[in-house]
Amino acid sequence: MADQRAELTWTEDQIPVSDRFDDPYYSLQNGLEETRHVFLAGNDLPARFAPGFHIAELGFGTGLNLLTAWSEWEASGQKGPLRFTSFEAFPMAPEDMQRALGAFPELHPWSSRFLAHWTGRTCVLDSLRFEVVIGDARKALPNWDGMADAWFLDGFSPAKNPELWGADLLQDVASHTVTGGTAATYTAAGFVRRGLESAGFNVTRMPGYGRKRHMTRAHKA
Repeated sequence: MADQRAELTWTEDQIPVSDRFDDPYYSLQNGLEETRHVFLAGNDLPARFAPGFHIAELGFGTGLNLLTAWSEWEASGQKGPLRFTSFEAFPMAPEDMQRALGAFPELHPWSSRFLAHWTGRTCVLDSLRFEVVIGDARKALPNWDGMADAWFLDGFSPAKNPELWGADLLQDVASHTVTGGTAATYTAAGFVRRGLESAGFNVTRMPGYGRKRHMTRAHKA
């Protein structure tokens, strides 16, 4: 069966909005700075980078989080590739990814290389080993054989896409996190924080990005 593609509407500022979830793919204020604040700083990156480091993500979207992390990986001088796995039910068409990523010219050295080697499932380069697992993460993640050092929990808003924030899925996230690993997300919704705590994470509420007052950081002791 063919993959179900993301259906988009573009704002006047050329920000993609999901028709299915009625939610933008990244912050209307500055998507790149939001990624740096929430997912990099929220996981203590790049300070924790080490050979073989593995990031996993719920919600691949435009690829902005991947490219931001990869650019920091190369800037930090790490030897060997960054390992990165995303779970995405509704992948964006490559031409839509290219259009969306055009809003971030400082990432062009990475977006251009990525798109040139992107197969729709994988991107393998000297400094990157990326795979997207397409389908419902609630079914795919329990069967995944990987273990992540850090998680980017970046599904659409819990109010609009609650399936990607359920307690069972967060338990699977914890089960695929190394001891001492972390997770970060832009949301501070109470049921998400409780789900992470029930899964075995120590959860901290932190200042959010832009208009969001709070975000969530989780640590697996």
